[in-house]
Amino acid sequence: MNPTACILVIGNEILSGRTQDVNVQYIARRLSELGITLAEVRIIPDRREVIVTTLCDVRARFEHVFTTGGIGPTHDDITAPCVAEAFGVPWVVHPETFRLLEAHFRPGEFNAARQRMATLPQGATPIANNVSIAPGFSIGNVHVLAGVPRIMQAMFEAVAPTLRHGTPVTSRSWYALELFEGALAAGLSEIQDRYPDLDIGSYPFRRPDGRRGVALVCKGVDRGAVLAAAQATRDLIVQLGFAPQEGEPPP
Repeated sequence: MNPTACILVIGNEILSGRTQDVNVQYIARRLSELGITLAEVRIIPDRREVIVTTLCDVRARFEHVFTTGGIGPTHDDITAPCVAEAFGVPWVVHPETFRLLEAHFRPGEFNAARQRMATLPQGATPIANNVSIAPGFSIGNVHVLAGVPRIMQAMFEAVAPTLRHGTPVTSRSWYALELFEGALAAGLSEIQDRYPDLDIGSYPFRRPDGRRGVALVCKGVDRGAVLAAAQATRDLIVQLGFAPQEGEPPP
């Protein structure tokens, strides 16, 4: 079976609605491509006791845990010391990271706030950041990434080659205009019964021009089964009297 993963989105700004999270979609897509099953996503506040308790829970239940957010220089960036507490290790200056950041900033700019970004849980391995220098880090099965999407993506790609992974997920989809879920529910349920190990879903959509329809998506690690199930969904669309189009509906 493929390894499992959990994402912890950490940040009051996400829970308040001030900031829209876009990191989960990116990580989920890349995990699927790597053959890692994303099994759970949680959004939690910048509160020490919540972060520590949640980390202790999920790192015991999933093979990979990814956190996003809370590793900057300000007082509310508390993810790193919370990870240290969850692992029962000190939060200490990482000499190599300290030297890297000290060389990056102009004389006098590497102040105490910025030095916090060079403080990691003891035993952590830095995750390279080719966008803004300050690294994320991995400790055990927990990978701590930035919240800023461009920086998070750079960190994820840096750590991706080190992850234990499995069989990439194959996905195929068909869609049809003016077809609705009520008409295809019984037929789609029968296809799902034939391929119980696949994730088969229906997703209604509405285009800007007002036309509506539904997309049928088949996903799984057994490529042959996915292709067969996708063909069955195409045949179902035809049987219902609609014209199937391969892929995702255009925006």
